[in-house]
Amino acid sequence: MTTESDLILRLAQPEDCDVLFELIKGLAEYEKLSDAVTGSPAKLKEHLFGSKKYAEAILAEVNGQGAGFALFFHNYSTFLTQPGIYLEDLFILQEYRQQGIGKALLREIARIAVERNCGRLEWSVLNWNEPAKVFYRHMGADILEDWQICRVTGESLKELGVRS
Repeated sequence: MTTESDLILRLAQPEDCDVLFELIKGLAEYEKLSDAVTGSPAKLKEHLFGSKKYAEAILAEVNGQGAGFALFFHNYSTFLTQPGIYLEDLFILQEYRQQGIGKALLREIARIAVERNCGRLEWSVLNWNEPAKVFYRHMGADILEDWQICRVTGESLKELGVRS
């Protein structure tokens, strides 16, 4: 069982990208999407710490071992005319679940959102992931049934980007 003194949450550093990428692969395996992982630790490092930073990550460590992570970036609400934070991924390794680490990560992201004067914190959850839905509702989240994600990737994205 993890105690508060065993758990460290910290902003990821460039040297954490190998650990973060292993956790990302763990998330993909949990979501049955391992084949969708085409990136690399080097690309992750470039996007988190390069000249253009696309996202930020918080690493959860228990006794010096990577136990989970949260990766997030800013978005913007035109209705609120305020920045927001979009939580792209929140993942805890199986052996560390049910120990308060997910709650601690979500609270830390919320703290950052408040500190940065964000109007909202948002994320998506897979429709089959009932344990996550229960957890998120328990943490105070509303699951917006009327909204669905639209996504354009790969060749469709390239085609859309060159259409005139």
